[in-house]
Amino acid sequence: MVRIAVIGAGRIGAVHAATVARHPRAELRVVHDPVGDAAARLAALHGARVAADVSDVHAAEDVDAVIVASPTPLHVEHVVGAVRAGKAVLCEKPVDLDLARVDACLAAVAGQEHRVMVGFNRRFDPTFAEVHARVAAGEIGPLEQLTIISRDPAPPPVGYLAQSGGIFRDMTIHDLDTARFFLGEIVEVHAVGQRLDPVVVAAGDLDGAVTTLVAASGAVATIVNSRHCATGYDQRLEAFGPRGTLEALNHTATAVRSSTATTSGAAGRYLDFFLQRYAEAYTRELDHFVDAVREGRAPSPSLADGRAALVLADAATRSATTGQRVALSPVPVP
Repeated sequence: MVRIAVIGAGRIGAVHAATVARHPRAELRVVHDPVGDAAARLAALHGARVAADVSDVHAAEDVDAVIVASPTPLHVEHVVGAVRAGKAVLCEKPVDLDLARVDACLAAVAGQEHRVMVGFNRRFDPTFAEVHARVAAGEIGPLEQLTIISRDPAPPPVGYLAQSGGIFRDMTIHDLDTARFFLGEIVEVHAVGQRLDPVVVAAGDLDGAVTTLVAASGAVATIVNSRHCATGYDQRLEAFGPRGTLEALNHTATAVRSSTATTSGAAGRYLDFFLQRYAEAYTRELDHFVDAVREGRAPSPSLADGRAALVLADAATRSATTGQRVALSPVPVP
């Protein structure tokens, strides 16, 4: 049984705590959050105890691993403290919004970086993972084009947008990691941002973007993002090669389709939010992390993967700002 502490009792911390509590090979021991009584409420819900200070989490002898779900500016501090205390770590994305701080984190845990996993949970989505496995098996031949569509039902609160780091570091970063997962080394980035929603623009962000990535192999990925989508949480992926196409389609609440005199194959609305769409991905992500801790092996995605995704997000931000393509030195995929 892997004994786990969760740092951060907000929305994503609550998701992780519930996932741990359900897991047959994990146990939630400790919750920490300095704000209000959030930690006490979350701990009571799952039979865990509260740590008054993050140092108490790191010092806890009955904790094997830590899930870092705190605000992004605190990730590096919490990751480094946990690793130095001998804990394995699952850190929510991004590791940080500043590449220099990510590099400082890597330097601080040098020699122990294999103990850290970054929470790019979409690698563990069953449909995306199946497409990836079938591409890797050669079913459609060498991957030539990858299309990723990711649109949110509605923008997040203005207060969140203002401190999110922008659409590429906050939203697209998941898709950038997915693209690396499929394509490997990325050598060029070109992004076009959209400023159509005055509320989002006033918060200093883009409300949409189209990003093109060129891989060292010659394959190309196109990522389409929007902060709003009338049809719900739009999450699709298509892989194209010389022998065919593989698609991961949107999820709806039911697989039932209706055909009448006025409609054909009518389906229900897309799922409303990432917590619904990626519920199974969070479970499978934890499966991977727990098994890695139990077996003493390095989990994936790694800190290096977290850094590489941020490099791409920074390049996309620069491209959208300048209108120029950004060339990158290839970074091998582990």
